[in-house]
Amino acid sequence: MAPEEVEQSVRKWLASERMEIREQNDSRALMHLLVKYPPGKNGHMFAVVIPKGRDLLAISSMTRVDGGQQKAMQEMIETEVEEWKTWVHDCRIQLISSGADWAVHMGHAPKGKFGPLQAFNVSEPIWFDGISKNEVMQTLRRLWLAKLGIIHEIKYTFGPGTGAPGPVDDWKDSKGKGKNTPSKKQTTMEEVHTDETMTFGSGFDPSDWV
Repeated sequence: MAPEEVEQSVRKWLASERMEIREQNDSRALMHLLVKYPPGKNGHMFAVVIPKGRDLLAISSMTRVDGGQQKAMQEMIETEVEEWKTWVHDCRIQLISSGADWAVHMGHAPKGKFGPLQAFNVSEPIWFDGISKNEVMQTLRRLWLAKLGIIHEIKYTFGPGTGAPGPVDDWKDSKGKGKNTPSKKQTTMEEVHTDETMTFGSGFDPSDWV
């Protein structure tokens, strides 16, 4: 399928499932959408992107960890560091087992010390020769479940939090002014609040697949 055909089909498939769709301006992408899955107030935001010059559709979602939960993590780091290492290890294994591509953002700390989990990303590519409505929707479902697994691990261990997103050190500006400003790669992120007592957003850089 040609990229233009894939774009037309993906738009039709998402609309047929009554999903909320937001257009994103992105000069590096033929199509860059933010969609909410599953539909409804508890949906998470996913970036659905066709990067220019590639024969694939990339789906990605970013989760920021609640500030209160980050504080509880830091308390565990300071009092039960081995328990913290085990918890992080188990989360990494769970993400690996999900089959998704993933990345985690940990808090910055002095050399030899640990910071809390501040955000994590899950994503998957779908190449054009294997694309279908079923594959697109099943990919959204797999990524959603991968996110839920980590979210519930966080809530179970560190409580519901305060309902406000915590800092993400990796997104602070390069001048070190202390502002929790998303980096250039995160400028397309939008956040929605759900009853998971965490903040959900989406950001994906198509250049990651170039």
